[in-house]
Amino acid sequence: MNIHVWEGFGEVLWEVAMALFPMLIFFLFFHFFFLKLPKKKLKDIFVGMVLTFLGLALFLQGVHVGFMPAGEAMGQILVENTARWIVIPIGFILGFLAIFAEPAVRVLNQEVEKVSGGYIPAKVLLYTLSIGVAISVALAMLRILWDISLWYLVIPGYVIAFLIAFRSKKDFVSIAFDAGGAATGPMTVTFILSIAIGFASGMEGRDPLMDGFGMIALVALTPILTVLVLGLLYGRKEKEKDEQSAESA
Repeated sequence: MNIHVWEGFGEVLWEVAMALFPMLIFFLFFHFFFLKLPKKKLKDIFVGMVLTFLGLALFLQGVHVGFMPAGEAMGQILVENTARWIVIPIGFILGFLAIFAEPAVRVLNQEVEKVSGGYIPAKVLLYTLSIGVAISVALAMLRILWDISLWYLVIPGYVIAFLIAFRSKKDFVSIAFDAGGAATGPMTVTFILSIAIGFASGMEGRDPLMDGFGMIALVALTPILTVLVLGLLYGRKEKEKDEQSAESA
């Protein structure tokens, strides 16, 4: 077994334990004084916490030894060995695929489908978010290539989002802004951001600190826009149905 893979794993275990321990204490307080859950349910919760602890620790270790170095290496290779414009379509594809493995997005999609009674299918929301993140990663690569200030993308984007929010279906407004946060999960932050930083590091005249970062802000923005547009489409579809019903009546 490669010892290097497990280097620093003890520190990761400690960090995860310190992050989960306050939540465990808080839960136990509520259990003993308010919830008083049955033993079987309590056992299932503790098993889930142990699995969460191990999963987070293994994931973070994988990020340190795998995702981040691989992402930075890919970004630098793209600068050195290919036409630089190719990073835009590559960024689009990677952004689209990253959301399929994003745990927070999976949970959001399932909850939306369940609460809406199937009115908003999980697959429709998943593809909507994937398109949004794909656009954001492509824009981030374009920003690095052309040295575009982040303000020129973020401010107009949020202005457009707020304008669309007044026209979109109310159901979708809250979902949209939650979707922006869910999309900025561990897959995007660790892998896609590392590629952007590696790409900025390899380009002459680009500062990784100034140009490589800022992508997560775009990732948080574009899913809001795409979900709000989805709300407009749903609203238009319902309006057409109402008109057809009125005509048939």
